[in-house]
Amino acid sequence: MRLIAVCPCCKKDARLYLTTTDRNLRLSRERFRYYRCKSCGLIFLSPIPANLAEYYPSTYYSGRPTMEELSRRAQLEQYKVDLVKRFAPEGRLLEIGPAYGTFAYCAKTAGFEVEAVELAEDCCRFLNDVVGIKTVCEADVPTALRQAKPYNAIVLWHVLEHLPDPWKALEAIAQALVPGGIAVIASPNTEALQFRVFRGFWAHIDAPRHVQLIPSKLIQREMEALGFKVLLSTTTDQGSLEYNRFGWAYSLCNFVVRPGLGHNLRRAGAYIDGMVNRLERREGHGTAYTMILEKPGVSR
Repeated sequence: MRLIAVCPCCKKDARLYLTTTDRNLRLSRERFRYYRCKSCGLIFLSPIPANLAEYYPSTYYSGRPTMEELSRRAQLEQYKVDLVKRFAPEGRLLEIGPAYGTFAYCAKTAGFEVEAVELAEDCCRFLNDVVGIKTVCEADVPTALRQAKPYNAIVLWHVLEHLPDPWKALEAIAQALVPGGIAVIASPNTEALQFRVFRGFWAHIDAPRHVQLIPSKLIQREMEALGFKVLLSTTTDQGSLEYNRFGWAYSLCNFVVRPGLGHNLRRAGAYIDGMVNRLERREGHGTAYTMILEKPGVSR
């Protein structure tokens, strides 16, 4: 077993941090190694499985909805649209990794001119043919954005951690925004209380689908190097708080193999979430973070 791997961000040596399996979906018993870079703080999977696509079964996307179901689900995403509108009230919006497009549909109904980039073919067909949102079916973000017309906002709701090369993706996103445009990034928080408690059983590791867990400070550093300014960085927005309860419930489930206990464990997770809610609401301790970064240029 390798104890050292080269950090894909800063290219320095990183030590083995933990090993785990696909505890969330249990599609195989293969063990995956995550390393933590002492220099930049990045936690990354090495090696990335050559068959990574096989860890995204059709059930991963929760099933194709009807338009009525999509409309109902979209109401639960309104808080995300409201957050985006605080910094980009209108214009062209791109969502990267929309799945079946709950947020994208909500943003469209709110008046944005919405486009999407998605790797799942059925999701792309649904968005293009049923929802009427222009969607590029592409796994490589820089390739998808190469010919894109500039956007006022580009959003990634818990997508960046899935990308094998998020650094090139961030550079492509920076180029695809208009001056004064915003990038919205939500991702697991490597400083979360839950991560310290659960380690390799933490649901938000989601091995091997989460190939890199990126500290918010590292995203800030990389985007500031591209000239961006941080407008918001928080672990206490509505979306991040919702991930707290999810994390307790499903991380507890990862400790057991016996079927039939999931419901009780999720109830126990909700109970624990209630007990530690005040602690996790302290900035920086929550399970996930949301960042909004502005490209330099003409102000909004």
